[in-house]
Amino acid sequence: MDVYHVSLKEAQADLRVMAVACGSPFERLDWLALLADACLDPAKARVTVAVDGANVAALPWRENHGQVEALANWYNFFVRAIGDSTLLSGLVRSLPHGRATIAPMPEDDAAALSAAMRDAGWVVICEPCDANHVLEVKGRNFAEYWASRPGALRETVRRKGKKGDVILRITTAFSQADWDAYEAIYTLSWKPGEGSPDFLRKWARMDGAAGRLRLGIAEIDGQPVAAQFWTVEGRTAFIHKLAHDERFRKQSPGTLLTAAMFAHVLDVDGVDLVDFGTGDDPYKRDWMDAVRTRWRVRAWRRSAVRHWPSLARALGRQLLQPLVSANRDG
Repeated sequence: MDVYHVSLKEAQADLRVMAVACGSPFERLDWLALLADACLDPAKARVTVAVDGANVAALPWRENHGQVEALANWYNFFVRAIGDSTLLSGLVRSLPHGRATIAPMPEDDAAALSAAMRDAGWVVICEPCDANHVLEVKGRNFAEYWASRPGALRETVRRKGKKGDVILRITTAFSQADWDAYEAIYTLSWKPGEGSPDFLRKWARMDGAAGRLRLGIAEIDGQPVAAQFWTVEGRTAFIHKLAHDERFRKQSPGTLLTAAMFAHVLDVDGVDLVDFGTGDDPYKRDWMDAVRTRWRVRAWRRSAVRHWPSLARALGRQLLQPLVSANRDG
């Protein structure tokens, strides 16, 4: 097995790595390069690659003060190694630092990474770190899905939609005018300040060119009052950003737009899954059917003496957690 470390740009020039199939933006090297350039430090972005004959695996990561961390921030729904999972042990055995933190991970990927790291001699803690709301479509069209939603939600859409005050449109091509409308609505919404507007705009432009963009706009009297940024990839619809102008809350433009977006991805795109990202916001339960746990993998090399204090603290907290929970429940 050949294992090596490269920069993101070098990884993008490796046809073997680029040929690995990905089903989400968060696994694509072009998306990760955009994220690193706009939000992180591209000089510290790395990809560890393992090649065994025709089998290839890659683990994107970043160096942070002598530690391995996921090449990620709040825009990532998840992180994972890509490619052949049987090469994981080779990947993690060759990581150049003595401490690693990879999150948020899907459960199966976290379990596989944890097992590979233990096999390679790391001390590993795998723990829950976030929630992920999803809708498994299971072949339903929008009408069948909509019939299963809470009555109050369906009644809101019926009443507010019947009035005809809100005009909805969904575009799959990037338009600067539409994106300007999205940014203007976001500043008037309840949302906190956007971390990197430049990154989001470049991402929307990139996915618009590739046919993956789904941008929804709601208007009242010709004025944009709600906007949503989704993408569709690998038969999954990813819900990235929702925003509405608080001054028009009574007309429920955000709710009407969400219903229209679901109708589009179910009936037009024919997706198998709708992913609402991380965060356990209560309103997501009205739209989604299941909640999945996202996991954090923390690992220490036994030989990395300078990281022993942090390992001891982490193990100590693990031992104390059942006692704290018992006292709280009691």
